[in-house]
Amino acid sequence: MKAIITGVTGQDGSHLADLLLEKNYEVVGVARRCSVDTTERIKHLSSNNKFKLIEGDITDVSSVINIFKDNDNVDEVYNLAAQSHVATSFKQPAVTWDVTGKGCLNVLQCMVDLNIKAKFYQASSSEMFGSNYDIDRNGVKYQNEQTKLMPNSPYAIAKTAAHHAVRIYRDAYELHASSGILFNHEGPRRGENFVTQKIINWIANFKKWLSYNSVDDFPVDFTNDHIVIHRESFPKLRLGNIKAHRDWGYAGDYVKAMWLMLQQDKPDDYVVCTGKTYTIEDFLEEAFAYAGIEDWSKFVVIDKEFYRPCEVDYLRGDCSKAKSKLGWKPKYDFQGLVKMMLDAKL
Repeated sequence: MKAIITGVTGQDGSHLADLLLEKNYEVVGVARRCSVDTTERIKHLSSNNKFKLIEGDITDVSSVINIFKDNDNVDEVYNLAAQSHVATSFKQPAVTWDVTGKGCLNVLQCMVDLNIKAKFYQASSSEMFGSNYDIDRNGVKYQNEQTKLMPNSPYAIAKTAAHHAVRIYRDAYELHASSGILFNHEGPRRGENFVTQKIINWIANFKKWLSYNSVDDFPVDFTNDHIVIHRESFPKLRLGNIKAHRDWGYAGDYVKAMWLMLQQDKPDDYVVCTGKTYTIEDFLEEAFAYAGIEDWSKFVVIDKEFYRPCEVDYLRGDCSKAKSKLGWKPKYDFQGLVKMMLDAKL
């Protein structure tokens, strides 16, 4: 079996490459050319003779054509390439559209034009639901495959367009094309500008700073913006809306669902999640407590600069379909995820 993974240098791409190589796939990883090294997450694959890293850009149709011409015997294509940071999408909406939205369309159209018979996976996102949700008979709010999409950011708009493109190309051209509507998935490989990793990194750096200052316990002094010990200061953790609810899982679990979707006889779309929701406050409490700090509130500053122009307040997925049809379920819960991420840093 041979697979192409766009966005292979990202969190999900690196986990998926690991999974496919374990299953004895030949893996072609596609990454955009960059003047700085972005391959940290896949350096461990450099000596694997079944893994090949190539340059490519899904915003450039000629680049996509060449990728397929050089790999015309491919069995599966996983499109994970995206500008995936929501806050950045408000500042760079056109770039986000080109990569996250149009890029998917380019890949689909090239598969049709070149008569590529591979199975296709698109990385859709829970951000597509925006402010919308359904309510069950017990009053619990949730989102599943039937929930109406209502994107609240340029990123979510681009993901929604790509999601609909997959459906259209599946129906119009009978492509084996599936979308995974993944809720927030994290882990030690998560980018540092995402809130979970931002919290984890801050705690790790703070613990290191304490050790440099030979401090094993508190008390310490606090200003509005800093923590002070022995006349040395450390900046507080600055965050935006910590009341937002998210359904957090482990990325290593979620890539298994991606693979399972392409093993089905018929293509379809699936929600992938844990089915539980927590606030960013909950994440703070869990992470700080695990690091031995009981009252996290003294160490955090709420900064309006980090608020989204249009917030998504509540995400909680229902992955009943993935469980029943794919036989998939997450292994890591919220508490296990937080501990894993902090252990990796500490």
